[in-house]
Amino acid sequence: MQTINLDFLALQDGHRFLDLGCGHGRHTHAAYFHSRCHTVGLDLGFDDVCITRDGFQANPDLAPQIGAPRRYDLMVGDALQLPFADDHFDRLVCSEVLEHIPDYQAALNEIWRVTKPGGRIGISVPHRWPEQICWLLSEDYHNTPGGHVRIFKAQHLRADLEALGFTFERRHLMHGLHSPYWWLRCAIGVNNDRNILVRAYKKILEIEILKNPLGLRLLSKIADPLMGKSVVMYFTKPDETA
Repeated sequence: MQTINLDFLALQDGHRFLDLGCGHGRHTHAAYFHSRCHTVGLDLGFDDVCITRDGFQANPDLAPQIGAPRRYDLMVGDALQLPFADDHFDRLVCSEVLEHIPDYQAALNEIWRVTKPGGRIGISVPHRWPEQICWLLSEDYHNTPGGHVRIFKAQHLRADLEALGFTFERRHLMHGLHSPYWWLRCAIGVNNDRNILVRAYKKILEIEILKNPLGLRLLSKIADPLMGKSVVMYFTKPDETA
């Protein structure tokens, strides 16, 4: 399930790509498959990095190619102290991560530091009003170790990135069909996976992700701009030498 559109980032062969807060590797795997680039997945959680690794090892088509320009590296790391040189990455994504970080501004500073001049980034966070409904319905939804610590206003996050020097390019909403699913889970108990309605809705989302039939594609096109669960923004770091 991709949140950030790699075509909007113009990811190309030969690029260095960082998936910051890679989780289970959905964008790490997607970038590796998208172009013959050097993909790096970094997450604070060791178990998440292992799951990302297992995703590569389970699919021979995604295995590293010795002597070829396409490669991946995975590591445990802190978004507040990235282990990379300045101006290192051509493309960077940070999807559904910043809402977990108390000092998110420090993470933005690191994103600016490691992105090359002329580089592009994709940032996504939970969309404000669908997220507010989840918080209102369930304390357990966000008040857990490692959970969400804030609800972003997209215009404020955009201003924070522009204050660093990034140039805003575009925005869109994603995962509109996922918002009602989380409202349902929050209403009946966010940890109640056995509820028949939750199980039925989850099955629909699995079909959307794995098979993406025409009917669900059409529903998504309607739901995304109305109640997208994630707001996605794209920025460019100006190249003053260009």
